[in-house]
Amino acid sequence: MTSDLYRRLVAILKDSGCYFVRQGKGSHEIWFSPASNRAFSVPANIKPVQLANAILKAAGLTSHL
Repeated sequence: MTSDLYRRLVAILKDSGCYFVRQGKGSHEIWFSPASNRAFSVPANIKPVQLANAILKAAGLTSHL
């Protein structure tokens, strides 16, 4: 079951040009950001907003949840 926070995070990532690369271990997904030119992981069961903001920062985005 995915959380509302996960859906909001994925929507921001997709709108910013980031894309899903592959499934990682467990509930993690590997995404790529053209803005930062690097890959990062996104847990599907994300709970803390601080972690979501750290993922956005890793993606090179200035948006915050």
